[in-house]
Amino acid sequence: MTDQIINKVAKSGLITLDLTDYAPKSEILEFDVINFLFEKNVLIEKEFRKQLKSYDFKKYHSKCVAVFCSNDSIVPMWAYMLITSYLKNFTQKIYFGSKESVFKILFINNITNIDGSIYKNKKVIVKGCSGNIALTPDLYIEISKQLKPYVFSLMFGEACSAVPVYKNTK
Repeated sequence: MTDQIINKVAKSGLITLDLTDYAPKSEILEFDVINFLFEKNVLIEKEFRKQLKSYDFKKYHSKCVAVFCSNDSIVPMWAYMLITSYLKNFTQKIYFGSKESVFKILFINNITNIDGSIYKNKKVIVKGCSGNIALTPDLYIEISKQLKPYVFSLMFGEACSAVPVYKNTK
């Protein structure tokens, strides 16, 4: 009698998807409007325009930029448009929000851009554990939306302890 070890997971045809593979890789720099406000509180149009005109935007070249105001100052919408008009000369990736919120936007965009058809009629497990990137419910919602129309089955976890989420019964 030969005791041969058989890798049942490898033979099962399961595809494991790690959401951290879709985390944004590009560097995100912040542009805080507070630095262009009088006493860090009030936007004075003439001064604001002057400061933006003389500001060196080169550090944003080919970077992803998170534009926000770190205090509760009232910033008119045109100010964000003006900032964008300057930034647009150096980068295409300009978003409103903190560095963390822009990271999340990019993360969800990456998941949304997954071609679900490559998983057509496949058994897919979305990993439940990640390394050092926090995976939040919105990411799992997005991957479920992307994969459900295509997969034979969708699971959460690891091959040894997967939680069934969806199974195509057609």
